[in-house]
Amino acid sequence: MATVRDTTYGLLRALGLTTVFGNPGSTEEPFLTDFPDDFHYVLALHEASAVGMADGYAQATGRPAHVNLHTAPGTGNGMGNLVTAWHNRTPLIVTAGQQNREMLLAEPRLTSRRATELPQPYVKWSHEPVRAQDIPAALMRAYATAVQPPSGPVYLSLPLDDWSQPAGPPPPVRTVATRYAPDPQRLREFAAVLADSRAPGLVLGAAVDRAGGWPAAVALAERLAAPVWSAPAPERAGFPEDHPHYQGVLPFAIGPLAEKLRGRDTVLVVGAPVFRYYPHVPGDHLPEGTRLLHVTDDPDEAARAPVGDSLLGDAGLTLAALRDLLPATDRPAPPPRAEPAPPPDEQPPSADALFAALARHWPADGVLVQESPSNLPALRRRLRITRPASYFTMASGGLGYGLPAAVGVALAERDTGRHRPVVAVIGDGSFHYSVQALWTAARLRLPLVVVVPVNQQYAILKAFAEFKHTPGVPGLDLPGVDVTALARGYGCAARVVGTPDELGEALAAGLRSDGPTVLPVPISTDVPAII
Repeated sequence: MATVRDTTYGLLRALGLTTVFGNPGSTEEPFLTDFPDDFHYVLALHEASAVGMADGYAQATGRPAHVNLHTAPGTGNGMGNLVTAWHNRTPLIVTAGQQNREMLLAEPRLTSRRATELPQPYVKWSHEPVRAQDIPAALMRAYATAVQPPSGPVYLSLPLDDWSQPAGPPPPVRTVATRYAPDPQRLREFAAVLADSRAPGLVLGAAVDRAGGWPAAVALAERLAAPVWSAPAPERAGFPEDHPHYQGVLPFAIGPLAEKLRGRDTVLVVGAPVFRYYPHVPGDHLPEGTRLLHVTDDPDEAARAPVGDSLLGDAGLTLAALRDLLPATDRPAPPPRAEPAPPPDEQPPSADALFAALARHWPADGVLVQESPSNLPALRRRLRITRPASYFTMASGGLGYGLPAAVGVALAERDTGRHRPVVAVIGDGSFHYSVQALWTAARLRLPLVVVVPVNQQYAILKAFAEFKHTPGVPGLDLPGVDVTALARGYGCAARVVGTPDELGEALAAGLRSDGPTVLPVPISTDVPAII
């Protein structure tokens, strides 16, 4: 007779979930017993790394990923990156072990108390099946929930003694819709507003990239002759940044953002929150006389927006439909944004100098994963993203995502056969949050290059402290950490890049290798302004 475990593995195969990310614990071993040869277990040395890898893998493959955690402690370890997966809209199926059902009443060691509440509110659905036989059907529901818009993580708590129980009939494998089109009447209303607009502008977010909407975004921008901005702090790029209409990334504060939109009578925001703010800079959310139209596939995102009228729909489908409804315009195209001045030649180099060198040597089909908050303005200023699905970072603002996500992205590039080069830019502060991910990259022999700007400080926090006038904050310096030794200890190649001129050869060598390479680059300790 088939067991619950047998039926569950059959369903996982049918759903294409044959890669499992995790760090095994005693409550997961019954599920992992006699692990099938056609499955791949990606071992992480910490659950935060497992979740981050699964997130990067799911985003790069465009399919949901399965991550297996260890009951309550493992869920707790992975929680920071689970929060990021929620904000990233990443479809993850998270399964976690639970103690033996017969002992749960006494709450023995490793019991997950109130297991379904533990990951909330950062999962779309959380469930512990009432019967062992319900596990396969619960997994089918979890899959359907994760992939439907707005996509995101789901969580199943699964008692360890359930796997050997006799299974019921297997659940039917179902397909579910993952995109929905906008309401036609509301769409026509939006199109009419844009057609009557004197000076429209577009603000595009990560959902455009998730929907494969770059061509539709370019077509609409050109039809409107409108300038295009990236939404504040985007986790993915939604428009080619070498396009002449592109104006850069909007600041993530109320007053400065509104000032950037001055002169626009209509602003169309597609696939992003309105807006993702960070430091509080008071002001009006929009310039006087500006109307905002918001396209999102998330009703909650629409409801919490402080300004604007909303239209629910898939970003790519809505952009294409709007373009088809709009007449051509005789407005002149917006002037292209000014190129940044060459960075100064100094030692140690500025972040601008480092990233200008990175841009000069950037591989044509490269994928960037970044987590260097204090250096982000310089990175985005110097290195332009020109292809879809080529930029990934954390939407949550929490550190510890970028390094494991880069491992997941690099694995996805191998598994899909695309073999695009993957480069991570990880600040030396961020580097240590999930440094264990390097071991997995080395074991999998992934040709990942990790560029580490080294300023020996939490510069983003120093910038925030200066902005908020909070002097004397402790714990903002990071002396005495040897990034090279750590990388080699986890099995990676590593070399210090002393000047930006050395970066090109080191980057090329790393991308040619059959394993990960870590390149620490000492940079200036000057603290950049936060806005």
